[in-house]
Amino acid sequence: MRTTGRLAAALIALGLAAGATAPAQAEDRPTLTVYTYDSFVAEWGPGPKIEPLFEAECGCDLDFVGVEDGVALLSRLRLEGARSRADIVLGLDTNLVAEARATGLLASHGLKVEAPMLPGGWDDATFVPYDWSYFAFVYDSEALKTPPASLHALVEDSDAEILIEDPRTSTPGLGLLLWMKKVYGDGAADAWEALRPRIVTVSTGWSEAYGLFKEGEAPMVLSYTTSPAYHIVAEGTERYKAAIFEEGHYMQVEVAAMLKGSDQPKLARQFLSFLLSDAVQAILPTTNWMYPVIAPKDGLPEAFAAPLDPAKALVYSPDEVAEHRDGWIREWLSAMSR
Repeated sequence: MRTTGRLAAALIALGLAAGATAPAQAEDRPTLTVYTYDSFVAEWGPGPKIEPLFEAECGCDLDFVGVEDGVALLSRLRLEGARSRADIVLGLDTNLVAEARATGLLASHGLKVEAPMLPGGWDDATFVPYDWSYFAFVYDSEALKTPPASLHALVEDSDAEILIEDPRTSTPGLGLLLWMKKVYGDGAADAWEALRPRIVTVSTGWSEAYGLFKEGEAPMVLSYTTSPAYHIVAEGTERYKAAIFEEGHYMQVEVAAMLKGSDQPKLARQFLSFLLSDAVQAILPTTNWMYPVIAPKDGLPEAFAAPLDPAKALVYSPDEVAEHRDGWIREWLSAMSR
């Protein structure tokens, strides 16, 4: 009896020791925290596919933290400052990079970045591009037989109701603000006032607006020229199309950067480099529904039509956006409240 008791005690002790060891070993596994937008980490987005691939390569835990949209990412970084627990911010775009750089929170990536699919290429020591597309109004061809052929036609001649995103919180919303300014210039406020009665909802982010569009709340939604590829590949339908405007379309390039305050700088650089790997670039077209910056080895799905003529790409420089964004948003708010 005494021998049996000693054996049982020894087994219990071993079990307790093993239990104590497992968490300690788990704690030795470093964590890389990536701030991004909600749709990137949604179950249908690229995040859930990228996470296990990178964790297998890095021997770390990849922790995605989602916020509503890209503009909200910048706001969160500003709010948290040097106290932020983020190692990487992923989901800013070229309209926000000047303001993000000005925070002083971001570090040089130290990588050689090549982005041959990106119109104009890429040369920046802080930001790494990972995908791109053009903003567009996507329409339901069963609800809207003849879409407007230009932004002028949408504003001045169409009676179609639309769903858009807020430029204060959303990168597509900011993209539309800049698109309107590029086309209308000093007349942008009057254009917004003319368009306002047909705006059904101004959502905080893309996911909300597109969800309402799919529910039939309006026949048009601000999205991307690449969005119809989702419906073709995932749903097998060509019902949803992008209206191509004769003035051109505003271009968006999405970027990632590492924070100076990261306690995992080596892993952060490894992750930024991983974003440009074929494994990730091949995932992005059919999860984030954007063009990759490097052509996947197996090519793009047939649903991805050739990009628009780069001559039709409308852009402001990051410095121009940083200088005028607040004023143009105030102009938008005033026009929308008249």
